[in-house]
Amino acid sequence: MGGHGHEHDTVKIPSPDSYKIEKFPTLVKFQERLTKEGLKDPWLRNEAWRYHPNYKTKAQRTMMFCFRGWKLGIPAFLITIGIEQLLAMGKKDDHGHGDHH
Repeated sequence: MGGHGHEHDTVKIPSPDSYKIEKFPTLVKFQERLTKEGLKDPWLRNEAWRYHPNYKTKAQRTMMFCFRGWKLGIPAFLITIGIEQLLAMGKKDDHGHGDHH
């Protein structure tokens, strides 16, 4: 049943060692600020992947966040405007007929 005899690409999971906070100055500074306040974030390493070079720069991540969905959103917006214009044209044609109060 489905998938027999097909080769699948294996996903290479990076080693957790590649995500040590010591490699990322932003996280080191954050940890230092926490330490000054007498706090510690035991889960900070779980955020290190966000600062990995393969995850793009902060500006690229911001652009990706802000413009995600535009490829579908803009055409949907234009189609909606087109439909509204067609419906408005139909109303204009009906406007000349019927009772005038």
